[in-house]
Amino acid sequence: MCGITGIFAFNLVGKFNKIQITNATMAIQKRGPDFQDIYIDEWVGLGHRRLSIIDTTSVAHQPMWDESKRYCIVFNGEIFNYQELRRELERKGYTFFSHSDTEVLLKLYIDQKEKCLNKLNGFFSFCIYDKAEQTFFVARDRFGIKPLLYLFDEDKFLFSSEMKSLLQYGIEKNIDYNSLYTYLQLNYIPAPDSIFLNVKKLMPGHYMMVSRQNIDIQSYYQIPYNRDEAERNPISYKDAQAKLMQLLEASVQRRLVADVPLGAFLSGGIDSSVITALASKHKPDLHTFSIGFRDEKFFDETNYARLVAKHFKTEHTVFSLTNSDLYTHVNAVLDYIDEPFADSSALAVYILSKETRKHATVALSGDGADEMLAGYNKHAAFNRIIHKGVKEKLVGSFHSLWKALPQSRNSSLANKARQLARFSEGMKLSSKDRYWRWASYADKDETLAMLHPDLRINRWLSEFVPRRKSILQNIPDQESINDILLTDMQLVLPNDMLTKVDLMSMANGLEVRVPFLDYEVVNFIFSLPGEFKINGQYRKRILQDAFRDVLPAQLYNRPKKGFEVPLLKWFRNEMKSLIVDDLLSEQFIQAQGIFDYREIEKLKQQLFSSNPGDVHARIWGLIVFQSWWKKIM
Repeated sequence: MCGITGIFAFNLVGKFNKIQITNATMAIQKRGPDFQDIYIDEWVGLGHRRLSIIDTTSVAHQPMWDESKRYCIVFNGEIFNYQELRRELERKGYTFFSHSDTEVLLKLYIDQKEKCLNKLNGFFSFCIYDKAEQTFFVARDRFGIKPLLYLFDEDKFLFSSEMKSLLQYGIEKNIDYNSLYTYLQLNYIPAPDSIFLNVKKLMPGHYMMVSRQNIDIQSYYQIPYNRDEAERNPISYKDAQAKLMQLLEASVQRRLVADVPLGAFLSGGIDSSVITALASKHKPDLHTFSIGFRDEKFFDETNYARLVAKHFKTEHTVFSLTNSDLYTHVNAVLDYIDEPFADSSALAVYILSKETRKHATVALSGDGADEMLAGYNKHAAFNRIIHKGVKEKLVGSFHSLWKALPQSRNSSLANKARQLARFSEGMKLSSKDRYWRWASYADKDETLAMLHPDLRINRWLSEFVPRRKSILQNIPDQESINDILLTDMQLVLPNDMLTKVDLMSMANGLEVRVPFLDYEVVNFIFSLPGEFKINGQYRKRILQDAFRDVLPAQLYNRPKKGFEVPLLKWFRNEMKSLIVDDLLSEQFIQAQGIFDYREIEKLKQQLFSSNPGDVHARIWGLIVFQSWWKKIM
């Protein structure tokens, strides 16, 4: 796991940016605290920060050249089947000077060019420079576990693992108001777009070939999902459980290879417990890590985590935190974010990663299971609407009542009213609009009203509709649960969940591996009928049933909880002055010229009212953006 950056200059103007390659590499030092090196020639610069995981010797440092000195690679990630690929290459006559997966990847590309991507089992973003042909080959893994940002104009091509690195090249910082509009709804910015007009993100499962003043982007992988074939899959439910267990165990085994200490996140939920069960089977000395919230007992799952750890005899460490501990790290998280990103659970992931890094350099995680196997509240809601009966129609008919009731996440009754209001609202919408509304914290009218009047008619906003259409293209008029899960895999997983884990783990020099996102596991899961994943009683049904005899019985039939932090309490207390007198003050808003202060004032009034609803999430989105603006712009 590392940080990478590079430049391909097309002319003398582009060459001027090349002098910043060292600063651009230094900007991502937290991703790779172990070593830094750069390569520079007349037109090209490549930089690498290393977090040593496999073959920690100096011979595996990057940028890495093949023996002919024609090909050079900078690589971020891990190739878990590299030993098998190495043996194949050796049979063809290739020799190796290191024991690293980096060298295997380099020589596999030399042998098979872009077709090498289909053979890789792992997660990655990388660039290979062909000095003879004067080209860059740049690729990103199938599901977007590792990031890759780039800028391409008439003078140069730039790429990096993080925005803060690209900024070192002195790029123009022109806000993309379509991206801002999307961010104000989702609290993140989906690829291929970024907060800046000229910076893009390479989509998961894509590669690009860059030559002088030309760029060609191609897809090499899409989840092989066919709705009709999945629903007609003849495999029995029992056989599907056995197959899922087999594939997951093989995936976990592949991800246990490391030359440094390795552990696992263990929340006490089904997903991380499954990973712990399988990992402990092959690594008896497995170290597991949990985070607990002493002041928020409703969200504290450490008792379940301890139960699982005891069951599988892992060495277990619990980091028990107070709200004060959480609040202490707010500034560290805001400081590291280099593009507006407002999933507030990033704070908990940051602390978990920071504490875990004191004991291990690699951690396994259960990410990806919820998106594939219908683990979220919205999936249960979609399932109810897809199979709606009298009860659902009755709930929908009382929309005005639910809307009128006090709504908040701070009490069970107010939270239920909030959920009923969102459900009944969604029932009235088309399938595409329903998905977008349930993925959002604000609807399009609320979002547009937040923007300064001059921006509401800005020509940039005309591009939002095709962006939204592209994101929702896989949802038909009559959706199935698999259609929803596929869209989650393409929108929520890479742009929210995986971005959160990558940013917060890399901020602490920790590599996180995700066994559920082995492509063989994903391909199999999307070949299964929706009823295998969710029914009226269970979410992640097949996963729960497959491991029912393996996991402690106490994990079953209990409410799903998530990484949540007490934003509402902070906003009304410790952060009140920051909100009222600084980031969302009338003076700052008016001088900035992006938001309509009248709408911001309404949000602040709602925040301090008895009926806050979900406004804390929207306020957090504004805090993150304003903090980013002051730091970057």
